[in-house]
Amino acid sequence: MIKKLLLILIAVVSVSAGFAQKIQSPDEFLGYKLGDQFTPHYRIVDYFKYVAQASKNVKLQQFGTTNEGRPLLAMFIASDENIGRLEEIRHNNLRLAGIEKGTAITNMPVITWLSYNVHGNEPASSEAAMWTLFDMVDPANATTKAWLKNSVVVIDPCLNPDGRDRYVHFYNSVRGEAPDANPTSREHVEPWPGGRINHFYFDLNRDWAWQTQKETQARVGLFNQWLPEVHVDYHEQGYNSPYYFAPAAEPYHKDITQWQRDFQVTIGKNNAKYFDQNGWMYFTKQEFDLLYPSYGDTYPLYNGSIGMTYEQGGISAGLAVLTRSGDTLTFAQRISHHHTTGLSTVEIASANAQKLLDEFKKFYDNSRTNPPGDYKTYVIKNDNNNNVNALAQMLGRNGIQYGFGLANKSITGYDYFTGKTEQYNVGPNDLVINAYQPKAVLLHVLLEPKTFIADSNTYDITAWALPYAYGLKAYGVKESFKPANPTWSIAKPQQQVSSHAYAYVATWQSINDVKFLTALLKKQIKVRYSEKPFEAAGKKFAPGSLLITRASNDRADFDQVVTQTAAALNEGLVPLSSGFVDKGSDLGSDAIRYIRQPRVMLMAGEGVNAEAMGEVWHLFEQQLGYPVTLVKYRDLGRTRLSDFDVVIFPDGNYEDFPSDKLQNWIREGGKLIAIENAVALLADKKGFALKKKEEKKEDKDKAEAKEKETIKIYADRDRDAIRSMIPGAIFKLNLDNTHPLGFGMPNYYYSLKLNDDIYDLLSNEDGWNVGTIKKNSYVSGFAGVQSKLKINNGLLLGVQSMGRGSVIYMVDDPLFRSFWENGKLLFSNAVFMVGQ
Repeated sequence: MIKKLLLILIAVVSVSAGFAQKIQSPDEFLGYKLGDQFTPHYRIVDYFKYVAQASKNVKLQQFGTTNEGRPLLAMFIASDENIGRLEEIRHNNLRLAGIEKGTAITNMPVITWLSYNVHGNEPASSEAAMWTLFDMVDPANATTKAWLKNSVVVIDPCLNPDGRDRYVHFYNSVRGEAPDANPTSREHVEPWPGGRINHFYFDLNRDWAWQTQKETQARVGLFNQWLPEVHVDYHEQGYNSPYYFAPAAEPYHKDITQWQRDFQVTIGKNNAKYFDQNGWMYFTKQEFDLLYPSYGDTYPLYNGSIGMTYEQGGISAGLAVLTRSGDTLTFAQRISHHHTTGLSTVEIASANAQKLLDEFKKFYDNSRTNPPGDYKTYVIKNDNNNNVNALAQMLGRNGIQYGFGLANKSITGYDYFTGKTEQYNVGPNDLVINAYQPKAVLLHVLLEPKTFIADSNTYDITAWALPYAYGLKAYGVKESFKPANPTWSIAKPQQQVSSHAYAYVATWQSINDVKFLTALLKKQIKVRYSEKPFEAAGKKFAPGSLLITRASNDRADFDQVVTQTAAALNEGLVPLSSGFVDKGSDLGSDAIRYIRQPRVMLMAGEGVNAEAMGEVWHLFEQQLGYPVTLVKYRDLGRTRLSDFDVVIFPDGNYEDFPSDKLQNWIREGGKLIAIENAVALLADKKGFALKKKEEKKEDKDKAEAKEKETIKIYADRDRDAIRSMIPGAIFKLNLDNTHPLGFGMPNYYYSLKLNDDIYDLLSNEDGWNVGTIKKNSYVSGFAGVQSKLKINNGLLLGVQSMGRGSVIYMVDDPLFRSFWENGKLLFSNAVFMVGQ
């Protein structure tokens, strides 16, 4: 009897243990089948938290929040043996890379990282993330248990929660009882700005290296603490396209290793095996190249991983859509495809774990001992302390080591700005970056002066060299030099306080100086600037230098407010005891202009390029802390324009632009800033002096004659089209830095061109040609032959007077993705300096 009771008790305990190990699938937890409806982000978070409590094989980490307060999560999944030693595995991986000191063990688990839903309106992958997580932790799944014996799997379920919820809330608000598969129905047409982008309308998939956004800074910070061997970035594309997975399309950057190329093929073949079994359509080696360094596939590649993009057809597909082929694509199918490639990738990584670890170590060994590229040392001249500091911070976020100064002060190197090999004496504050370091590949990609492009048919911009983006003179040196001060940071400027100061002077040469100006304006401190250079207190001051005079600031706390604001922003101040200067115009002359605090309007809504608008919005709100009013373009007609001094039109397609009301506002003293296509819409319009640059008749006739003689080949149509394309190339402008639009800049400016738009020079009566371009101004990146011929002898930056107001033409985007640092001062000049 006792024996029988013991057997019953053992059976009950065994059954109870079985129930305890049971983990709910996403379908069971959510109460509906994946694919039946879109899951809001908070429910995805709930499921991941549930699994974290229900499974002993996971660790859930919240590594940040979005701008709207939603959590950013990463789930780490490992075997019973490895889940308790994740930190040991992480540190060992960094030792393999040489980032941490110590002996690395080469038979540790391989790290496979799966990142989902970076574009909010590509939502299938976050649903697949829950399914993939369940399969990895399901106690009954013997297959995945075997993979986890030598693997750690990391799942980031949603890289862009704000964008995802924007899309999901839209769709759920317009859907009917059953999905309407007709592609013209409203559930397939997102309202502006769409869910693709984050809160500030940035494309997070193009921000990995620059890390301008809150979400990216947190995510890449975590990524660099682990450096996985395999990384997949999950996407969706147009719903008429079949599934895409690696290998990628050309061009590959030349620094991508043969092993990284080959293993992309290995992974692709494993994915293809499962797609073939199911009869699913797919393609490889097309469209999605590996060049631009700030993607979710290229950034990991330049950090030693096998980085890949997977793309499921599905943007705007809703829960079901009728495709061009007559098939109905469902949300459930999209989820299933992503789920399949997720498991396939973990499987193939596990099967090749030791080889992946060996090649990962080899990548970093080569980086430290044989860095790529001709230059083994990069020297950044510090003639702009704030821009050098901003660049140093950006390098630091990417784990790139740097220092300042050289023991051997004289170098001979390639001058980025002249294109010649020249001698230079390195100063103690110059930024010095030695290429012999773990992040040598990423360093080379970010700093190479001319991007090598094996194939010109690219998916994104083709030039981004940081010295041009930051406006800093740089040298590439073929010899290896170590910085004299590898840990020394740029010293903070000393504040000079004088209770008897007649005025304080601050420089105007970086976005940090603009922050100082806006901080003073918000504190009701009146600020002036000098329109001409002058000398005082033994120092030289350039045009644009800020003057904070005691006159007009009659308040007891004047010195305290000015100096404390400067100290908080690391802004150097020079006190002047008199308005009588040593050289130049005195502080009471007409060369000293008062900066009226501008009331700024920014166009938003339908017709506006949301990403271009987001760059301006982010600059004002997150970087300058200066108020800007967002107004929908369709509401402009009923807006009281007299409430504003500046109106900004970012890139967009504006109907009936410019209106008579807007032109009258300009004539009465308003300032219109037009950027990219907004400039094109003003060209040749009555009242506006800007004229599109036309080809010379003889050149046009020759081109047309040659076109008629040439028999076009259908297969070459894509190649023929790129002859007149510029997918992001750098051109050098001549800049009139005596004009307020050019204040604080050298007499040149490097512009990132995304098209071949160029305009005739303004006549002397019509305005000022501030940024002009001559022949042979091309610097780096791909530009089609026809476009290169077109971009010469014309205007790219101009200012036209109109009545008491002005129009500022900015043909190229000065704030491109917020990483084109030097353009921020140019844009700020347009807002705060021009027209005062």
